[in-house]
Amino acid sequence: MPSTKSSFLDKVLGRIGRLDAEGLQTVVQRLARERSFLETLFNTIEDGVLVVDERGRVLYFNQAVTELIGLPPDTAEGQPVSRFLPELDWAKLAAMDAAGGKQVVHHEFEVSYPQRRFLRLYAAPLDGESSGSAGVALILHDATEARQKTFEAIESERIQALTLLAASVAHEIGNPLDALHIHLQLMERELKKLKPAPSGLGRLVGTVARRPKTRGAEAEAVVDERVAKLENYLNVAKGEIARLDYIVTQFLQAIRPTVPQLKPVFINDIVRETIDLLRPELENRRLTIKEKFGRQVPAAMLDAAQMKQALVNLVKNAMQAMTKGGTLTVQTGSGLDEVWVSIADTGGGIAQEKINRIFEPFYTTKQKGTGLGLMIVQRIVRDHGGRIELESHVGKGTMFRVWLPLRERTPRLLEAHRHD
Repeated sequence: MPSTKSSFLDKVLGRIGRLDAEGLQTVVQRLARERSFLETLFNTIEDGVLVVDERGRVLYFNQAVTELIGLPPDTAEGQPVSRFLPELDWAKLAAMDAAGGKQVVHHEFEVSYPQRRFLRLYAAPLDGESSGSAGVALILHDATEARQKTFEAIESERIQALTLLAASVAHEIGNPLDALHIHLQLMERELKKLKPAPSGLGRLVGTVARRPKTRGAEAEAVVDERVAKLENYLNVAKGEIARLDYIVTQFLQAIRPTVPQLKPVFINDIVRETIDLLRPELENRRLTIKEKFGRQVPAAMLDAAQMKQALVNLVKNAMQAMTKGGTLTVQTGSGLDEVWVSIADTGGGIAQEKINRIFEPFYTTKQKGTGLGLMIVQRIVRDHGGRIELESHVGKGTMFRVWLPLRERTPRLLEAHRHD
C-alpha cells in the first residue's frame, strides 16, 4: 500500500535538477541533521544493528554491536561479517536476499567474545520483497538474561516438585528403614548368643549326645560356618540400609531450602578443616595432596558449615574420579570483590556432552553415585550469591572453581537525577 505522505528525500529527488546552490546547501544541512538524529537513535538502543552488503561486508553498525560481539569501531567497516560472527550462515542469508520475498530469518547462538553471551539474531533483506541482492540488515538481541531466567524458572519448578516428592519419600521410606535397622540389630544380637565359645560347643555336644569329641568339633565347625554366613548376610543388609538412608538424607539436603547464616569467615580456614577431615581417606587411597593457599585472602560473608559441606562434596568427587592414585590440588585466592577456591583432580575427566548435565539431580558419571552431591554444591553456592566454574579435559582431569562474594550483595538503587 503506497504511503500517504512522501518522505523529504523523495521530494528532493523529484526536483533536484531545479535547485540552486543555496537550495542544495539547505538540503545537505537537512540530510545531515536527519543522519545525526538517526545515528543518535541507533546508538541509544540496546539491540545491535548491523548492515552488510550483498557480499557480506560490513557497511554500518551501531554502538551496541561493538559491545555485543567486540566489533572494532575503527576497522570493522568493509570487513567480512563472518570474521566477527563465525556462527552466522552467510550463504543461507545471501540466498534469501537474492530470492526476495517477504521473509525474516531467526537464528540463536552463543558467543564467547568479548564475554559469554546468548544472542538472538533477526535478518531481513534491505530491498524488502524485491528479488536481487542489495544487502541484509541484522538485528542482534542479547537474550542472555532472559535465557538464564527461563532456566532458573524451570529449575525452580523442578525443585518444587522434588520437594513435594521428598517430603513423602522421606516419611514413607524413613520409618521402614528405622524398623529394619532395629530388627537387624536384634538378629545380630541373637546370632552372637548362638556363636559358641572356644571348645564349649564340643563339650556340650559330647555330654548330651555322648558322642566322640571329634563329632563335637565337626558340629561346632558347622555352626561356626553358618553363623559366619548369617553375619555376612546381615552386614550386607545393614550396608544397603545405610546406603538408602544416605540417599534419602542427601536428597533432603539437596532440595531443602536453608538460608545461610552469613558471618565473616576466612575461606582458607574452611578448606584446611575440610582437608583435615578427609585426610585419612585421601591417604588411604594413596592420593597426593597439593595445597596452594593464597596469601592475605580476606574474610568473606559465608556460612562456614554449608561451605564445608559443599567442599566435602567437591573433594569426594575428585577422590572418586582418581581410581589408581593421582593428585588432588586445592587452591584459594581472591579478586577485587570475591574470593575463590578450586578443587582439581587428575582423573579421567568429563566428556563435553555430559558437562551440561553434571548439576542435574540423579545424573552421575560414577557407578555408585547418587547424582545429588553437585546439586547440593550448586544450591549452597547460589544461596551465597556465588558461581561455579567447571573445566574438564578427558584423560587429564577436572577442575571446579567456586567464586564467592566478599560481602553480602545488596540491591543497587538508581541515583536520582537532579534538575537545576
